[in-house]
Amino acid sequence: MNQPAVAIANITKRFGNAKSGAVTAVDDITLDIGDGEFFAMLGPSGCGKTTTLRMIAGLDFPTTGSLKIFGDEVGTLPPNKRPVNTVFQSYALFPHMSVVANVAFGLKMQRISKAEVAQRVKTAIELVQLAGMEQRRPNQLSGGQQQRVALARALVNQPKVLLLDEPLGALDLKLRQEMQLELKALQREVGITFVFVTHDQEEALTMSDRIAVMHEGKLLQVGNPEDIYERPVNRFVADFIGRTNLIDANVVGLNEVCIANGERIPATTSLPIGTRVALSLRPERAQIHLTGQAPQGLISVEGNLSSITYLGNALVHTVDLSWMTLEARSENRSESRTETDATIGDQVTVSWEPVDISVVTD
Repeated sequence: MNQPAVAIANITKRFGNAKSGAVTAVDDITLDIGDGEFFAMLGPSGCGKTTTLRMIAGLDFPTTGSLKIFGDEVGTLPPNKRPVNTVFQSYALFPHMSVVANVAFGLKMQRISKAEVAQRVKTAIELVQLAGMEQRRPNQLSGGQQQRVALARALVNQPKVLLLDEPLGALDLKLRQEMQLELKALQREVGITFVFVTHDQEEALTMSDRIAVMHEGKLLQVGNPEDIYERPVNRFVADFIGRTNLIDANVVGLNEVCIANGERIPATTSLPIGTRVALSLRPERAQIHLTGQAPQGLISVEGNLSSITYLGNALVHTVDLSWMTLEARSENRSESRTETDATIGDQVTVSWEPVDISVVTD
């Protein structure tokens, strides 16, 4: 097995002390990040993801635990002794310097020869597609171009691991989506490990080989985007990763649960009888039909269509049951619109395949 690029073992980070009131920002996490992997750390504000990134960078030190980069213990080393570089959301470019000078700054501080600096800077600028803009200053660049300068400045030092702390957060939606694809393509080209912190679920799903979901300092789940989205381990992960319907239920047998309306339905689970669970049903997996028109063989519940939201590329139907509200999402295509002729106020059936739900615990 290849040696991990980053190996975190039982890391805990506390701020403050017992007298002033210690706060545990990261709580006993263990995690391996592979060589050449695009790895995302995802979670809400205050979950510990940025603190974890700062510990890898050497900007914070662990209270307890081990942190290795390619097998070398670095938990107590300063940032300049670690083979990593960090790109921040603010970019932190020098406003009075040109693109070339910004990218070259770190190399010049290392007293590298002028010839090597020039070659490495040229390569980095070409890598991020800024050739021809070498003499511009930051205020002459767009937000996306400034982001590329920050990336070039980090990559020119040839780090073994590149750390990115919400680097796309300051960009508008369209540019952010474009940069997501560019950043992933760049990572594939350079081949080094990227560790990317974000609170944006779609961003993590789009870009990452694997995702770590964190909450309140704890590591809840690590997996590839499909695992995280389709097979969440608990209610928080299911609810945080995209939109979902969480249907309360109790386990009544092997692969069988009872939902709140008293109906027993199939659901893949081996949890003990009596365990309280939730069924995660993604809105795009829920089908909606006028009552009496739903296909046979599906699990179905009845309700009243209370709203239809137009999103451009999709339609979201909100259905009020007597015991909860469900969302069903369909693509805005002519065939899907004719499948669902329901209008607000109609009695409708929401249906799904048994395989379309995940059983999650609290």
